[in-house]
Amino acid sequence: MMRYRSTHAVAAALVATLAVAGCKKSEPAPEAAAPSPAPTFEPAAPEAPVMTTVSVSGVELGTSIGADMNIESPASTFATGDTIIAAVATATSDPAANVTGNLGVRWTYEGDTPVHEESKDIDFSGKGVTTFEISKPDGWPTGNYKVEVLLNGAVAQSREFEVR
Repeated sequence: MMRYRSTHAVAAALVATLAVAGCKKSEPAPEAAAPSPAPTFEPAAPEAPVMTTVSVSGVELGTSIGADMNIESPASTFATGDTIIAAVATATSDPAANVTGNLGVRWTYEGDTPVHEESKDIDFSGKGVTTFEISKPDGWPTGNYKVEVLLNGAVAQSREFEVR
C-alpha cells in the first residue's frame, strides 16, 4: 500500500504541474534586438600648428670676421686695445620659416659691472650669424669679462674672456 501512495503522490504532483503550465498565458516571443548602428568615427581634430622656434646654437669671440660673418680666429684672451666681436650663431626649428625675435648681448667686467648692452630685432630664418662688437679707444682695463647672449630677453648662452 505504501507503494501506491507514493505513486499516487507523484502522479498528483505531475498533474498539478501540467495544469499550472497549461493555464499560463502565452507571452509574445521577445523581439529581436535592433542592430546597433555602426560606430561612427569623428574626424580627427586638425593638429595644432607646430610653433617654429629659434635658438642660439653657438657664440664665438674674436677680433675679425670673415665674409660668412663667422670669427676668423676664435679667442678667449684679448689685448687692451682690441675691438672684441661676438658672432652669435642662430637656427630656426623649421629652416623655411621666419621667426621674429630679439637678439642681444650684455657685456660685463669682473662679475657684474656693466660694460655695454645692445639688442637687435631680427627676422630669423634657417641658420644665421649675427655680430656684436665693443671697443674702447683708450684701452680695456685688464681683467675678466663675460658676454651673455639674450634671446627674447632670456640668457641663451654666455662666454667668459680675459683682457691682458
